[in-house]
Amino acid sequence: MNAERLLTRYDRIADASNAIARLRRFVLDLAVRGKLVEQDPADEPASELLKRIAAEKARLVKAGEIRKTKAVPSLEPDGLPFPLPHGWAWTQIAEIGVISPRNEAPDDLEASFVPMPMIAAEYGEANGHEPRQWGEIKKGYIHFAEGDVGLAKITPCFENGKSTVFRNLIGGIGAGTTELHVVRPLFVDADYIVLFLKSPYFIQTGIPKMTGTAGQKRVPKEYFTTSPFPLPPLAEQRRIVAKVDELMALLDRLEAARTAREATRDRLTAASLARLTAPDTEPETFPNDARFAIATLPALTARADQIKPLRQAIINLAVRGKLVEQDPADEPASVLLDRAKKAKKALREERRIGRSEGPEYSESPGEASAPRHWSWSYLADFAMVLGGKRLPAGTSFSKEPTEHIYIRVTDMKGGTISDDGIKFISPEVQNKIAKYTIDQEDIYITIAGTIAEVGMVPALFHGQNLTENAAKIVFREVDRGFLILALRSNDVQSQFAEKTKQMAQPKLALKRILGARVPLPPLAEQHRIVAKVDALMTLCDRLETALAQADATRARLLEALLHEALAPAADLVAEAAA
Repeated sequence: MNAERLLTRYDRIADASNAIARLRRFVLDLAVRGKLVEQDPADEPASELLKRIAAEKARLVKAGEIRKTKAVPSLEPDGLPFPLPHGWAWTQIAEIGVISPRNEAPDDLEASFVPMPMIAAEYGEANGHEPRQWGEIKKGYIHFAEGDVGLAKITPCFENGKSTVFRNLIGGIGAGTTELHVVRPLFVDADYIVLFLKSPYFIQTGIPKMTGTAGQKRVPKEYFTTSPFPLPPLAEQRRIVAKVDELMALLDRLEAARTAREATRDRLTAASLARLTAPDTEPETFPNDARFAIATLPALTARADQIKPLRQAIINLAVRGKLVEQDPADEPASVLLDRAKKAKKALREERRIGRSEGPEYSESPGEASAPRHWSWSYLADFAMVLGGKRLPAGTSFSKEPTEHIYIRVTDMKGGTISDDGIKFISPEVQNKIAKYTIDQEDIYITIAGTIAEVGMVPALFHGQNLTENAAKIVFREVDRGFLILALRSNDVQSQFAEKTKQMAQPKLALKRILGARVPLPPLAEQHRIVAKVDALMTLCDRLETALAQADATRARLLEALLHEALAPAADLVAEAAA
């Protein structure tokens, strides 16, 4: 067994995203290859165990307790997947038990009913059951008894490893889902059979053999009954099961420790960032809070997914005036707001846009902490919000590319509009919805499905058609990048959430967008804020990439160590010599 290096390097791979799951599969793989416990020459060989099983089967057939079964095809030596230790033997499940056993019992006997959801994919988790009268479940369901082994044969249950030893059955018998293959073991440890059925070798080899249509694929009975089955001596089977139980319990503890560690890390990160971005942050304490957050960030940020709250914290700091210094020489925000209001009026007249429904006003929790020379304004004061248009009834997307694109919410990703999988409409459809377009100077905002995602419009989508599940924000004089930051901030997003939280199917009304309370710094400061945020987001990109690369490196190391641990010693010598 070559697992020592894996154990000594556990600390380097433990933080790989799927380390524990891979280690669980690794334990099962070692177990069925005879590499988990040492062999004992004093154990009765598996070949003798097979003789005893055959004799017991013959006795049961003679006694009329089971039916005589057809002989199964013998295993070809060239088709055996891996070498076995001395004392083991290759066999088949059909040879070591009774396939698809039947129960005979009075109809009024209370028994157990086991549907598929009560069969676990995880190793070591017991099956659940429901009490039923035997007469209710004896027909139309699969039979099993205490100690039988069941394998889920349908996708995705098979791929997920659903199999179990049926235990604690009421009356000692049960019936359940028809999507099971069942074996009643003879002189073989049922738990050893289950760990084989959950092993990566058995599942990965079985997936290509599944038959049926998509969503209804099943593992053939022949694969379950006649696949090569590695049989250890009975005493070793029990040692293997005990060792697997021990190692799985260890992995449970490691997983719990890692989960607790990550939860603590997440809480500390959230608390550190919250202190920076809280609406009531005092100017006197902010520098110390910022220094603490910066000093602890490397230790608290260990996963790529932890960068997202960091990005949000940067946005929240930006729109509260805590990211760049204020300059008294800047033109006051009040002057900017007056210009923006006039620009809105001019745009309305230029585009011949009628007046829409009045705003539904909100209040901002961050207003009190903003710099004094900023202006807080409702979006309706300087911008218009106009909705998109549903495709006319009876029309559909064009099968061929045209000059007219229909922008959907699914195209709006990461603050921009993706050109991957865009949909086109015909000139005839375009003529019917021509006024519901969005320009490159506008901002989009989603209003249904995904609520309040905002972003810029790339040049490709200038003048193109907008879905009814989104709207455009039309404005001038205000920095587009800053307004997007303001709309993404927690202060504004909380206003949108408050207006939609009671809806069964949330939809953000245009009047509620217009009524959003947003901060407006001087224009020069807006430009500085956007430049600073862009620089910090670039650093976040680099950190995110570095963390992803570190995780990928840990995953590759884990894979290499697992491969090495499973490789026969002779193979390792050959690799070293090559």
